[in-house]
Parts: sequence; structure tokens; C-alpha cells
Amino acid sequence: MSVAPPPGGPSARPADFAAALAAGPLVLDGGLSNQLAAAGHDLSDELWSARLLADEPEALTRAHLAYFEAGARVAITASYQASFAGFAHRGVGRAGAARLLGLSVELAREAAARAAGPGPLWVAASVGPYGAVLADGSEYRGRYGLSVAELEAFHRPRLEALVAAGPDVLALETVPDADEGRALLRAVRGLGVPAWLSFSVEGGRTRAGQPLEEAFGPAADVPEVLAVGVNCCTPADADLAVAVAARVTGKAVVVYPNSGERWDARARDWAGGSTFRPERVRGWLADGARLVGGCCRVGPAEIAELAAEVAGARRSGGAGGGSGVAGGGSGVADTAGTRGA
Repeated sequence: MSVAPPPGGPSARPADFAAALAAGPLVLDGGLSNQLAAAGHDLSDELWSARLLADEPEALTRAHLAYFEAGARVAITASYQASFAGFAHRGVGRAGAARLLGLSVELAREAAARAAGPGPLWVAASVGPYGAVLADGSEYRGRYGLSVAELEAFHRPRLEALVAAGPDVLALETVPDADEGRALLRAVRGLGVPAWLSFSVEGGRTRAGQPLEEAFGPAADVPEVLAVGVNCCTPADADLAVAVAARVTGKAVVVYPNSGERWDARARDWAGGSTFRPERVRGWLADGARLVGGCCRVGPAEIAELAAEVAGARRSGGAGGGSGVAGGGSGVADTAGTRGA
């Protein structure tokens, strides 16, 4: 497999991504799982989309490519539910698991190499919450009974394996609990790669029930974190959270909600209609969002429409990067000389 080199080379990548973000909003991809399911892949395994890292990696490259071709500038890797413990259950040893985690970054980079179009494309290495690895739905509840130190110890090896593969940014995503947010903030220190921290929220609180201010606040003083926000929530909950994240942290905001449909566990299917409207992005941008996209049930067609809205906002001057939220004080450029990948 030929893997595209990062823009500007490994030592420049963190600073380059921070500079791109400061220059204006970047469009993220949509739901990786729904794109894979639409292509006929069975994701019922406990590893979810990460199963394909071992079984059919080309399928992941094609899914990433579909989003790049739709206008996404950032692909989020298939490592959300990947872990050393999860791979061990499938008979994959620690070294093999580390290779598969790294492969998730390489596959997204390969998709970027195949994509046509101007401008750099970026790779965000997904780090899902502890509950995602349990595959029992606790990622939407939090409160696992583990301490912050125990959660940090769980996440750090995964982060190190992903960083070794050279992503542009770490996506600490779908975090349901402010305690786990603090653990992840501790775990990314000194890794030399920027990160965003994104919570799963409902009704103005984290899934574990904490106020958004409590969840977002600790990220304000962490130089590795360049954006804070929400994902895998309803679009309406995203609308409420963006301004809070910007106000509390002074950083750029990341926002990529799901379609707004509801998962019916008994029927094992989605219910209700989509409330994901690409025109919502104008409000997100006005409130401080600089990384915008979609999560579950948001596909390439919606991302194409969202990308068009972002382009329109740029042309009209409503999506500039000069507010200071995106680049000011993040300290990301200072990490560029510390990474060893």
C-alpha cells in the first residue's frame, strides 16, 4: 500500500493543521459506520467498524474516499472502538493490535492520496471513550466506576500507538463523562500531536449528567487541545453547546452531530426523521465552530451540502478565522518539535 506523506512532513504537521484551522473552518466527514453499512458490511461485531482493519481494510479506504470526494477536508479514522483488549479477544496480540491501530491512520492517508481536488486533506485519529470498548452502550451513560487515573492509564497506550502512525490531530470523541474528559486531557499531554475533545451530550448536559461548563472548562488550559465541542448528539443539542464551548474555553469549537434520528434498541433500527440540516452550520460558525461535520446517519450527500454551506459562508465573510478562537493561545505550534513519529 502506498501511503501519502503528510503535508509539510512529520515535524510540521501539528503546526500546519493548527494554521489551517486558524485560517478558517474545516469540514469533517460524516458517519463512517453508516457509509460502511450502505456498502453492505456487517458491523455487528464488538469491534464495530474496527473489525474491518483486520478483515477488509480496503473498505475503510473507500469509505474515507467517499467523504473526501464529497468535500470533507478531515477524515476520522476507524479506531473509535479499537483497543488492545478488544483485539486480544479476537486473538490478536499487543504488537498486532498496535499495527492495526496504526493502520487506521494509514488507510485514511491513502484515501487522501487518491482524492482529487485542491488543498491539503487531514487525518484525525479517533479515540473513543472507555464505554465504546465495552460494546454495551455505556459510552452513552458514562460513570464506569473507574477513577480518572485508571481511565488515563487505559487511554494512554492507545494514544501512543495512534501517534506513532502520524495523524494530523487526535479526535477524542463521543466522551460521555466530564471525568473521562479530564483523563483524556491528562493522557494527551506530551504526545506532540494536537487534539480535539468532543463530548456526547443531551439537553445541555453530558450524558453522565454534568453541566457543559464543567465538561468543557478543563480543556481551556491544555495546550495540546485546539478545539472543544460535541458530537453524536442531536443537531438541536449541538446548537445549544457550540456557544458554551467557545465561551468557556476560548478555543475553536468542533461540532458534528448525528442525524437526529433515534436508535430503537428493541427493534434494532433507527426511528424518526432526520433533523440534520446543513444550513445549521451558519449558526455554528457564528458561535465559534471551526471544525464542522456529521456523525451517525450523516452520509456523503449531507457532507457535500454542508461543505457548500461552509464555502458560501467563507465567500460572504461569515466564517473567518480571525476571531482568535481557532488559533489563539492553543499552543499547538509549540508541540511540533516534540513529536518523534
